[in-house]
Amino acid sequence: EKLALRQQLHEAKQQLLQQAEYCTEMGAAACTLLWGVSSSEEVVKAILGGEKLALRQQLHEAKQQLLQQAEYCTEMGAAACTLLWGVSSSEEVVKAILGGDKALKFFNITGQTMESFVKSLDGDVKELDSDENQFVFALAGIVTNVAATACGREFLVNSSRVLLDTILQLLGDLKPGQCPKLKVLMLMSLYNMSINLKGLKYISESPGFIPLLWWLLSDPDAEVCLHVLRLVQSVVLEPEVFSKSASEFQSSLPLQRILAVSKSRNPHLQTVAQELLEDLRALEHNV
Repeated sequence: EKLALRQQLHEAKQQLLQQAEYCTEMGAAACTLLWGVSSSEEVVKAILGGEKLALRQQLHEAKQQLLQQAEYCTEMGAAACTLLWGVSSSEEVVKAILGGDKALKFFNITGQTMESFVKSLDGDVKELDSDENQFVFALAGIVTNVAATACGREFLVNSSRVLLDTILQLLGDLKPGQCPKLKVLMLMSLYNMSINLKGLKYISESPGFIPLLWWLLSDPDAEVCLHVLRLVQSVVLEPEVFSKSASEFQSSLPLQRILAVSKSRNPHLQTVAQELLEDLRALEHNV
């Protein structure tokens, strides 16, 4: 039994070290506010002997340290990334972010963090004001701001396609009505990417992209539908891209849904839906 306890203690130590490493990586990539997380790490000392009670106590302490470290990482990550989200609306800041040697690592971790968050959702959403929510929303917001710049779009489509794939996957994993704020941020990032022809081609050629758009258009949240329609417009208005998906697009087009949305009480949603219908009619006349 002592051997089993020592093994559990060893595993807890490894988790604690991995958590510290994760904090350090995210800190270096996101903001210097996260630096020093690992310095607060107290590595659990190896047990050379002692009674079962002492082993259990130290195992308990290691688990508590792990939980505290995770909470600290989330709180600091939420604070630092929220600050970074705000300043990344400046193109100069985006250039500085992408010019650093931690940019690629940051976006890799961003995708992994967002994916873990979505997998952990077991209901509609966790508390809206939780640090974990804010952390993930801020990460998605940073991606959206980066994709709003020409240099950011080039970086993402050339060096961080895994993140784009993850965003597309997560939009399909989230249920209708679930976590609309995160959906909106991810859709905004894809719309920003669609301004770049290479980015639009990559997104639109992703397997299941057209069915994903129609699935998202059924979401009860008006903001989600609005940004889906904007993304659909990007596809429709780019002949080189639309020609490759025209058959699938037209055969599966949820026209009744778009017509219903065009009569929405939400003026922004109504306007975009009506514009899309006009674009579709223009395409028919040009055929």
